[in-house]
Amino acid sequence: MGQALAKEYPVDNKVLFRQALGQFATGVTIVTAQGPNGPMAITANSFNSVSLDPQLVLWSSSKDSKRYPVFSTAQHYAIHILSTDQIDLCKRFAKAADDFSGVDWSPSLHNVPLINGCLARFECGLSAHHDGGDHTIIVGQVHNFEINAGNPLIFAQGDFLK
Repeated sequence: MGQALAKEYPVDNKVLFRQALGQFATGVTIVTAQGPNGPMAITANSFNSVSLDPQLVLWSSSKDSKRYPVFSTAQHYAIHILSTDQIDLCKRFAKAADDFSGVDWSPSLHNVPLINGCLARFECGLSAHHDGGDHTIIVGQVHNFEINAGNPLIFAQGDFLK
């Protein structure tokens, strides 16, 4: 059975553009930093590696996010790659920035919240910011990292893959 021909859409259709982007499966991360009133977190799927030497990673934050002022100015932050059994944690920090109740975490040397039990964790120092339209691309130099066993939490087509 043949595949139907793709239909092209005008790029100004933001709903369909977002749907098209959702065809690309991504992992899910939680980025943490120290906010003015304590630990803060944000769920993000915009994580990517940049360089092995030096060790650089990036993620991007929406300029419209209420959490943007903290994350866009953080000099230190951590990126946590989530496993399939951390979907509740993902959903929690997608809604609430500061609800660390019952979360297994500890502060880093730079007072960044480090969530324990993730597939991988990268402790970063700010390396650069780049304008990315309605987002800011935040590049971090990795100072420490951790790896654990498990299966990654994957997001595509508006839902988590099972």
